[in-house]
Amino acid sequence: MTVLGLIMATVGEGALFNLPRFTGGIMDLQSGFGFITLAMAMFALPEAVFLVLKPKNMGDNAGAIKHLRITRAEARAIAPVIGRQSIQGFFIGVLPGAGATIASFLGYAVERNIAPKHEQDEFGKGSIKGLAAPETANNAACTGSFVPLLTLGIPGSGTTAILLGALIALNVKPGPRLMIDQPEIFWAVIISMFIGNLVLLILNLPLIPYIAKVLAIPRNYLIPFIMFFTLIGAYIGQNNATELVMLVGFGVCGIALKFAKYPLPPLLIGFILGGMMEDNFSRSMQLYGGVSFIWNRPMTMGLLVLATFLVVLPGLRSMRSKHAT
Repeated sequence: MTVLGLIMATVGEGALFNLPRFTGGIMDLQSGFGFITLAMAMFALPEAVFLVLKPKNMGDNAGAIKHLRITRAEARAIAPVIGRQSIQGFFIGVLPGAGATIASFLGYAVERNIAPKHEQDEFGKGSIKGLAAPETANNAACTGSFVPLLTLGIPGSGTTAILLGALIALNVKPGPRLMIDQPEIFWAVIISMFIGNLVLLILNLPLIPYIAKVLAIPRNYLIPFIMFFTLIGAYIGQNNATELVMLVGFGVCGIALKFAKYPLPPLLIGFILGGMMEDNFSRSMQLYGGVSFIWNRPMTMGLLVLATFLVVLPGLRSMRSKHAT
């Protein structure tokens, strides 16, 4: 599924030659597939269709909402997850252009891969670790994205790009000199993050019972709204009717993959990282004239070895468990 996502990321203009490829002569595909369209097609449409195909599960869930407070056992279970994903999410957020979306999906994937076999089966079915991992990584990445903004003047996400424009409009130039020339602005941004998290904590805790009441709405009322907002979101995102055709097409493929029990998040991860991987690989090839940068730069080699180890690790664990049985 990850390889399929990487293949889909190659549609559109290439990073090396800026020529359209795999577009089939369709002008609307020169910029590639839209991330929002693909995400909604892979997650929103299949879920809505499955709700229709399983009407016995479409009853009123009002009686199921209870025990909203976290227990001590749940807190102990997610404490290591929060610690790991806070660090991982922060470093992903530091990478310019990575953003909280990649951090969320990678956080979920990493925790699922390192979880014991009996806990892996719970992911996707309400696992508390599966809930804590992407939320923690998302929050940590939002904080980490401020590092390249304030130190280098490079936005790490769409939100920080808007903040960069606001700072420039106020004659503030983020970069290495910001901490020296205008330290009050630098530290005000840092302190505002702490204050913002405290305010969110104070507001969210009392509102949890009321927010959870959304789950009490019968699903047969939710399905038309899901379909409506999915179609409208795909159209407004690009202001192009072709996006609706691609949304429906990808949605049918997503339903088929879901029926075949293929995991959809790896496809989206591969699609997101595919463009970034190609851009950076092309840039490295142009700068160094070949792949010699892999062994000439210790950090690059170390990261590739670590990535290879993380890819091979699940297979090794599976083989070891088979030998043990």
